[in-house]
Amino acid sequence: MIILYSLAALLGAAVVYQALSSRIDARRFPPLGRLVNAGSCRLHLHHAGTGAPVVVLESGIAASSISWALVHPQVAEFTQVASYDRAGLGWSGKSTAPHTVEQMVSELAALLAEAQLPPPYVLAGHSFGGLLIRAYAYLRPAEIAGLVFVDPVSLSFWSSCTPDDLQRLRTGAMLSRRGALLARFGVVRASLAALASGGRRLPAWIARASARRATGLISNIVGQMQKLPPVYLPMIRSHWSAPKSFSALAAYLECLPASARAALEMPIPTAIPFIVLSASSATPDEIRERGEWVRQNAHARHIVIEDTGHWLQLERPEAVVSAIRELVALARDRLNS
Repeated sequence: MIILYSLAALLGAAVVYQALSSRIDARRFPPLGRLVNAGSCRLHLHHAGTGAPVVVLESGIAASSISWALVHPQVAEFTQVASYDRAGLGWSGKSTAPHTVEQMVSELAALLAEAQLPPPYVLAGHSFGGLLIRAYAYLRPAEIAGLVFVDPVSLSFWSSCTPDDLQRLRTGAMLSRRGALLARFGVVRASLAALASGGRRLPAWIARASARRATGLISNIVGQMQKLPPVYLPMIRSHWSAPKSFSALAAYLECLPASARAALEMPIPTAIPFIVLSASSATPDEIRERGEWVRQNAHARHIVIEDTGHWLQLERPEAVVSAIRELVALARDRLNS
């Protein structure tokens, strides 16, 4: 009986620790922008700059608007720019709607309309975000002035992935849900705090005892974010200390094959100019797939950026900004002609 009482007290203390820490985080790290009603949920929108067209930045599958922190202010120097957090990530609320491609496009469109950011848009999407901007251009072509794909996810690979790859996604989703449970009791928060202070024993113990590859995934995300100014790192740790981030990641991982199949059936309209930026770490199959997109459009080109990994907007933000600037200038020429 004493053991049960002790366990209950420990769990209660863990829940209180998580709740109090979350409240402190909310005061320390207010949203960079504002929360906007997008129908099924409230989404965080970070907007800056003046002029047209509006540039919209779409993040990777587990990333937030912070992943564009090196690109966003540079684009704001020559036009309006908006980055946002998809449902459940960053500062955004959870969505009760299914994570279909059509739903995610609809939420972004509702967000932009409610925020009174009118089309046409130049959309820039990193990784999974590339899938979504392709779908947006297909479903709402009249609103799009140009697209920038930043090392986009492979539609061919994920639309027909092998049983082993499907199992990897299922395992990732399962571990993410386990991460959500651990986050409710403050375990993830303690692990990330230990990592930030240089500790290794607690995170390693947590990885062995529970989250395993999920802990590795989040450690990789946090590691990539080290390329950002230090002011953003506590914000990212705060977001990944919240159960909703892990729950959202699980849902996005599970929807990836269906999303890829849907986007594969949504060709990029031939009238829309676009630029594909590939990391030199991209596979030969990914390079061929992206090259095929370009061959189907007379207003497109493909640039491979040497000595780079997947997170181009963090490693070579100037290359991403240059591509965006080119399409903004083209859109302005068309608007003025």
